[in-house]
Amino acid sequence: MEVKKYQYYAGGVWRDAENGRTFDDLEPYSGKVFAKVAAGSGKDMKIALAAAAEAFPAWAATTPAQRAELLFKAAAIIKRRRTEIAAILAKETGSTISFATFQQDLVAATLRQVAGWVYLPKGEVLETNAPGSHSIGVRRPLGVVASFTPWNGANVLSWRAVISPVAAGNTVVVKPSEFAPVSAGVMLAEVAEEAGFPAGVINVVTHAPGAAGAIADEFFDRPEVRVINLIGGVKTARMLAERAGRLLKRTVMELGGFNPMIILDDVDMDYAVRTATFGSFFHQGQICLNTRRIIIQRKIYEEFLGKFVARTNSLPAGDPLNPKTIIGPIITRDAIKLIDDRVKQAVSSGAKVHTGAKYDGQIYFPTILTDVPLNAAIANEETFGPVVVVEAVDTPEEAIAAANRTMYGLTSSILSRNTYKAFEMAPKVLAGIVNVNSPTVNDEIHAPMGGVRDSGWGRTGPRSLDDFSDVIWINSHSGQHQYPF
Repeated sequence: MEVKKYQYYAGGVWRDAENGRTFDDLEPYSGKVFAKVAAGSGKDMKIALAAAAEAFPAWAATTPAQRAELLFKAAAIIKRRRTEIAAILAKETGSTISFATFQQDLVAATLRQVAGWVYLPKGEVLETNAPGSHSIGVRRPLGVVASFTPWNGANVLSWRAVISPVAAGNTVVVKPSEFAPVSAGVMLAEVAEEAGFPAGVINVVTHAPGAAGAIADEFFDRPEVRVINLIGGVKTARMLAERAGRLLKRTVMELGGFNPMIILDDVDMDYAVRTATFGSFFHQGQICLNTRRIIIQRKIYEEFLGKFVARTNSLPAGDPLNPKTIIGPIITRDAIKLIDDRVKQAVSSGAKVHTGAKYDGQIYFPTILTDVPLNAAIANEETFGPVVVVEAVDTPEEAIAAANRTMYGLTSSILSRNTYKAFEMAPKVLAGIVNVNSPTVNDEIHAPMGGVRDSGWGRTGPRSLDDFSDVIWINSHSGQHQYPF
């Protein structure tokens, strides 16, 4: 079968890369070439940014009804192409077909909800001490938003990186991950074009592995780019934030996490095991919300560990297109090596393996570790794979201290039959999200999801519109002021 070729999208036009080059986009599971994709350069990004800048004034002036209509149309297209896009996502990123299909439903639901956000108040009436004055604060869009979209949860996160800026009246240029250029960018552009978004409002420039630097340079060189919007890792975030800071460009950072699950000794054991298994190994541990550490009271530690290992060993692994598969492939060979190196380093330092710690091709089997030294990389750094560390503590207070040990702060979970007790503990966990009797993997469209500390800043939901707009103060005086001179 002929491999499909994809262009990049800028100014409402599908384009070959200026240098005429493409790169091979590989399937994680089979290693086969999934697609040939335009290998964009800085010159291609210049074209996209110019188109976004040109489109901004007209888009900022559109009515809420016009923006809402386009968002509803995009949602309908996603629903119609649900099966097709899910299959692309599964092949390109190794997402299981069930998760890939779920993403399409979530994207459609998100688009419909965001269509309502365009009608939210854009300002407020302010009090004033000056008689005869009227004082208001009005929000206005910023300009061009540069969005970096990741390969994991590619459909959901690419739309999340676009819809809030667009709903607020900005135009967007997307730089998708080179590991999922189609799912994290091209599909978004196809839907936007079919829905009828004006040329230049949504642009996508793809690039080959190792070529991100020249693409990103253009984001900082163009004054029209007012926001750097990253969904990615801490290392990249530090670099981008430093450059943005020198130029006083705004940044919105949705980063990773080393997410703890606290299990108290009054928990429903079977529910705790099911919740821990889902939280740890959903999407083979390749989303920022996965459980990385399970902190459990010593009284139930042995019972939990035995049942957790048994359930983990029952998870079927293999072809992501098989509806029965739970554990699909890791995105790249380099990612496999990183996971395996960190596990081996922990074991050499005294950690105990209860299951997993091995791989076959691109499948890394779910791995449970205990007795992991606190200085091991896998005990402190986000490792994007199906590996979880389990540790015992004596008291809830010790559990909270353990949960706050790293500088990450994205999501967390507390499991207990005593919901009130867990709810009281929740604010003490240094995370942007605390789930009581729910897994760390939990997201609602309208909720202010986001991290603290090294997990970034900025929030999803309606509050995200604030990140992509300015407030201007308009003060009107109906009479004449009296001045001191």
